[in-house]
Amino acid sequence: MPKKLRDSISSSYIDAANRLKSKTARRRIVAYVESYDDILFWRSVLSRFENDKRYFEVMLPSHKRLERGKKAVLVDGLGESLIACVDADYDYLLQGATPQSKKMLESPYVFHSYAYAIENIQCYAPSLHEVCVMVTLNDHRIFDFEDYLQRYSEAIFPLFIWSVWAYRTGNYRDFTLTDLARIIDPGGFNVFNPQYSIDHLRHKVATKVRQLQALYPDNKEQYLKVKEDIKALGVTPQTTYLYVQGHSLFDNVIVPIMSKVCNRLRMERQEEITRTARHHTQRRNEMSCYEHSLQDIRQMLKKNLGYMQCPEFQHIQLDVERFLAQPSTLNSERTSPET
Repeated sequence: MPKKLRDSISSSYIDAANRLKSKTARRRIVAYVESYDDILFWRSVLSRFENDKRYFEVMLPSHKRLERGKKAVLVDGLGESLIACVDADYDYLLQGATPQSKKMLESPYVFHSYAYAIENIQCYAPSLHEVCVMVTLNDHRIFDFEDYLQRYSEAIFPLFIWSVWAYRTGNYRDFTLTDLARIIDPGGFNVFNPQYSIDHLRHKVATKVRQLQALYPDNKEQYLKVKEDIKALGVTPQTTYLYVQGHSLFDNVIVPIMSKVCNRLRMERQEEITRTARHHTQRRNEMSCYEHSLQDIRQMLKKNLGYMQCPEFQHIQLDVERFLAQPSTLNSERTSPET
């Protein structure tokens, strides 16, 4: 047996264990994920498909060795009872241009996020106000996340096309994901004047686009083809933020913006407590109660389930639904009449 399979498990191994159970027992399907943070996300994807016939167990690839990452998850033993659930990264947009992209897209037992990573989906714009409420316990809408991230996406879209082109054609050394992340960092941000950061961002993007056009003067036709290709895959100028590097979006864009919004919401609530308290003791007790109820932004983003309305999340669920609708060899063997 290959060492990779000895260190983990295979679908055939789980199939055999399932066959040993009684006919009324639920079938176990193991879902490999890339990291600890992915477990809750993929549990939210798969839980709706559990019933009296099957259940999922979401885990990292090995109990024997601490392996993480996409390569560790895309093992050779995948099958009906062992599936892989991974971040799409650029592999979805590369559409089979690399061996890893090809394997991810062609295997019926591999499910991917469509968006670059689960962090992008956790940052789904319509859900971010609710996260602010979870963090600050203040439901005042002082910032329009949907409008900002739409304008942010429109600003970075031209450069994002260049990035996908670079990775599709092998020219990524001239324009890496790190380069893209550095340029599309909005930098200074003002809750009450967000347009300044968008204007600054557009200037940085335009400067880099001109540099790339000078470096590749004959690339217009390929650029336009990539643009149409990624639009056909679901990327729009208004939703580009879902397809850029996930941890950069999370750490450099969303968390800094939410920190400033949440700080303002906390101040509002604290000012309200100070204004309405009848005496010093009541103010102190109420302030202490409120501050002990505040939550951490990063943790609330990771626990945010408001992304379930995100089209990319719904695409994942459709893929799982189609997979489970296929006739199962295991089920047919367990239900066949005894001879």
